[in-house]
Amino acid sequence: MKSNDLILQTTTRVTFFIIFLFSIHIFFAGHYTPGGGFVGGLLMASAIVLLLLAYDFKTVKEVLPFNYLAMTAIGMIVAVLTAAGAIVFNVPFFTHWYDYFDIPLLGETSIHTALFFDIGVYLVVVGITLTIIEMMGGDN
Repeated sequence: MKSNDLILQTTTRVTFFIIFLFSIHIFFAGHYTPGGGFVGGLLMASAIVLLLLAYDFKTVKEVLPFNYLAMTAIGMIVAVLTAAGAIVFNVPFFTHWYDYFDIPLLGETSIHTALFFDIGVYLVVVGITLTIIEMMGGDN
């Protein structure tokens, strides 16, 4: 931990969570307004980059012990299987399905297969962005 960056580290602790929550908001709002998995993933990646700027790579890796390459692979599998899942039902590739479900605390909510595709995109964007940053500047 760098001792001369006290102001940056203190504001990063608060700012990280604000960006993270905004990333989740943009992710879910993307089904009805601009946003979605790509923009939400970029925001999440930028929040983690902010952590990397304020702290050293080793500290961030202890707090967020994710394998970003595996995250990218899982996201790609989820996105491709969601898009290809329509073929099982003999409809064109990327045809999405939705239905309404009664979810506690949220009430009646529509859930789309596009949500699962966006989860895959979110994971791919976060994973590949941080894998690139890790390869360029990380001290593995």
